[in-house]
Amino acid sequence: MEDIGLPSNKPKSILELENIIKYIDEVKFLVTVHFYAQGSYQRGLDGNSILNISQPSVSRSISSVTNAINQRLLRRWVKFPMTAVERQKGREKFEAAPQPFESTLGAIDCTHINILAPVVHEGAYVNHHGNHSLNVQAIVDSDLKILNINARYPGARNDSYIWSTSAVRRGMEFHYNNGERRTWLIGDAGYPLEPWLMTPLPHYQEGTREFEYTKNLCKARNVVERFFGVFKRCLSYQRVLMYAPDKAGRIVNACATLHNMRIHYNLPIPEEELAGEQIGQNIYENIEIPNIDQQGGPRAVAKRIQRHILDQYDHLRDGEVED
Repeated sequence: MEDIGLPSNKPKSILELENIIKYIDEVKFLVTVHFYAQGSYQRGLDGNSILNISQPSVSRSISSVTNAINQRLLRRWVKFPMTAVERQKGREKFEAAPQPFESTLGAIDCTHINILAPVVHEGAYVNHHGNHSLNVQAIVDSDLKILNINARYPGARNDSYIWSTSAVRRGMEFHYNNGERRTWLIGDAGYPLEPWLMTPLPHYQEGTREFEYTKNLCKARNVVERFFGVFKRCLSYQRVLMYAPDKAGRIVNACATLHNMRIHYNLPIPEEELAGEQIGQNIYENIEIPNIDQQGGPRAVAKRIQRHILDQYDHLRDGEVED
C-alpha cells in the first residue's frame, strides 16, 4: 500500500484515477467497469464471489462512477489539438501512419448507440433503422486515440448536421481563417467538402487520379471504422443502453476516457475487437501544398485544395471534378 504523503512516481492522471476510486469505493468502480465491458443491463452480482452486490447497488455505482469520470477525467483525456505544436505533431503522426493522408489531423465519423426510448422528444431519437439512439460523433487519430467525442445528439440527426454545429468545426475554421492552410480532417461522403475537411470523390473509374485519391483517403479514414470496432461492448449496436439520453451520453464519455487511458498506457487491445485492417503503403512523401486562391467561398476553396492533392497523381488519367 502506498504511503500517504510520500513522493510518488505515478503519473498525475493515474493518481487522480486512484483518488476517484478511493472516493467512490473500489467495489463501485469495478462494478461499473464490469458493466461498461459486458452489456446493457444492470444486474446484481450476487453470484460473483468478489463483487457481491445487488442490482440497486449496481445502479448507484454506475451513476456515481460515470459522473466522477465525466467531471474529473474526461477533459483531461479527450482533448482536440488546438495549439500549433499539438497540431503539427498530429499531422506528422498521421502522415507517418501505415495508412497516411497528407496534412490530416484526424478521421471523423458517427455511429449510433442504441438507448431506451426517452419520454421527452421521443421521435427525435428514432434513427433511420427505426431504433432509438444517440448519433455519436468521434474524431480519432491514426492510433485510434479519441480526439473528440460528441454524444449529445439524437439518432434522427444526420452526421453532416452534427458536424455543422460542433465546436471542432468552429475550431478548424478558426485556425484556417488565421492562416493555417494545410490541416484538415478526413470524412466519408456524408460530410461536406470544406477547406478543413476532405471527402471522397465517388463514381470515378479505376485508373484515374480521382479514384486513387479516393482509395487512399478511404484507407486512411478506415482508422475511425476500426475505432468503432473497438469501442463496443455495452455501446455496440446489438445492445441497448437502458437510460435516458443524458445518462447514456455520460456513459459514452466515460468509455471514451477509459479507452484513451488504455491506449496511453499501452494496454493491449484484443485482436477480435479490431474491425478491419491496415493495408497499403505510404505514397505521400514531402508533399507541399501551394498557396491556394481564397476566392469563391469555402467549397470553391476546398475544391481547389482537392485539385492540388490530385496533382500528386498526374501519372494517372484525369477525370473532371465539378465545382
